[in-house]
Amino acid sequence: MEKLKILGNNKNDDTITRTIRMSGSTYDKITQLSEKNSISFNAVVNQILEYGLKNIDE
Repeated sequence: MEKLKILGNNKNDDTITRTIRMSGSTYDKITQLSEKNSISFNAVVNQILEYGLKNIDE
């Protein structure tokens, strides 16, 4: 399986606002990725979710 590569912001106007809960350690890891790549926390979350959905073993 190809590894996830965090890319620059890919602004999408087709968005829905939702509230989610996550562990503190997951939050910290995503925050580190967003700071390291100079992109928003939300952009990192969306890239991780899209990668997971494309690579899910159903």
